[in-house]
Amino acid sequence: MKLLQEKIDRIKQQLAAIDDMTPGSVSKQYNVCGSPSCRCKDPVHPKKHGPYYQLSYTRKGRSTSRFVKKYQVALVRRQVRNYARFRKLIELWIDTAMELATLRRSTSCSPSPKGTAVDRGGVAPVVKKSRRPG
Repeated sequence: MKLLQEKIDRIKQQLAAIDDMTPGSVSKQYNVCGSPSCRCKDPVHPKKHGPYYQLSYTRKGRSTSRFVKKYQVALVRRQVRNYARFRKLIELWIDTAMELATLRRSTSCSPSPKGTAVDRGGVAPVVKKSRRPG
């Protein structure tokens, strides 16, 4: 149990050290404009405009895309990596906490007093009392 608690403490320390974060992914885009005489419309060697960088993410069921200036790309990529690290650590914390909780329930399980039904996981079932008309 002590090792699991120490693991949770290490996870919390790592979470506290995470800097700015954002969900999503960064992609590089090239575009074609509407001007018929532009280099991007050249029939032999078309050269598209760009690159343009875009952050795309879904949050609370809504998809969003934002253009990212070239000088900000490294920063936004780091924020995306930080978010991925955050999610990974949260999942690890949950898994470890569930393992610890199960272990604590199994080691603290004592015989139930007569008339109470506590299952082996240490969780008492919900018992509905019937009301009789008086």
